[in-house]
Amino acid sequence: MEAVLNHIEQAPDIARQRSFPIGEPSEIAAARRAGNELARRIGFDDVRTGQLAIIISEAATNIVKHAQRGEILLRKVLRGGTSGIEVLAIDNGPGMANVRQHMQDGHSTTGTYGVGLGAIRRLSQEFDLYTAPGKGTVLMTVVWGPNASSAIPAHPNWQIGAVCLPLASEQVCGDAWNVVCEGHELSLMVADGLGHGPLAARASECASALLEHATPGLPPLPAPFIELAHGALRATRGAALAVAHIDSARRQLRYAGVGNIAACAFDAQQRRHLLSHNGIVGSNLRKVQEFCYAWQPGMTLIMHSDGLHTRWDLERYPGLAQCHPSLVAAVLYRDFARGRDDITVVVLREHEEHRHAGAERNDTP
Repeated sequence: MEAVLNHIEQAPDIARQRSFPIGEPSEIAAARRAGNELARRIGFDDVRTGQLAIIISEAATNIVKHAQRGEILLRKVLRGGTSGIEVLAIDNGPGMANVRQHMQDGHSTTGTYGVGLGAIRRLSQEFDLYTAPGKGTVLMTVVWGPNASSAIPAHPNWQIGAVCLPLASEQVCGDAWNVVCEGHELSLMVADGLGHGPLAARASECASALLEHATPGLPPLPAPFIELAHGALRATRGAALAVAHIDSARRQLRYAGVGNIAACAFDAQQRRHLLSHNGIVGSNLRKVQEFCYAWQPGMTLIMHSDGLHTRWDLERYPGLAQCHPSLVAAVLYRDFARGRDDITVVVLREHEEHRHAGAERNDTP
């Protein structure tokens, strides 16, 4: 287990975002500088770095002009061994009734030259948007590194989106999440380290690192993994932990959870809450029980820590369930964060080609 603990210090952090409040021009500049630093750190060339800077500037400027206040979230993403940067622009402003009109260069509702959304879409390799009158706007864009088109699949088997952020008073998030997939099998884990800060993060990161080492080449099953994690986390303060394993060939979802991780699997016909038992992995593990459910085509899985209220309902947001999972996670975070705890929201769906009202897509690197 010591090797797993050592791996924590070496593993790249691709699960957590950095958050930048946006309300005035100086805050736009801070978010843009952070994006430039992240781009250079993961090897973007000047062209890609410049494109990312324009995207962040335009997205943040739109927040200031139309919503007055909002937030930019940045994180590194990986696909097929290629690095990219995801930008989430989140606001609770008036929203848009006609997305296509706002995409047209020259259209503006504030007397300015409206090029923002059109430029963002053109410069992004992946783009999606959720907006509705009175429900604000959330924009997701991904810029991949140079020469990415030959290295990453245009349509991956799984779509995953997440928000993972610390309590406002903390620098380090005590939550973590990770995913391991191979062929038609996938295991998704969410951990909430006991308390806040670096010691909580060490517990959750230990579980995250263990997921990648538990069964090399094969996603681990939930109950055996939690038992294994219980031993590994004894050297930490412990964590709430839940694991979902999906076998899309067998159309099967297996789930086990200990502590305050909530999970829900749903489609257009039904919504099923997945059961976790009380306890702390690494400290007070009372019971591990694995449940098996049917996993149907088109289903979505949402897992989150107790930093998110459980009273959310996607039916309040027409069309959101068909958007990219990153947008689903961002809207839930925006509207249902408790504000007094670390927060993690992870949304997973098998990839489907789709279009929906209010969204524009550009998935070709």
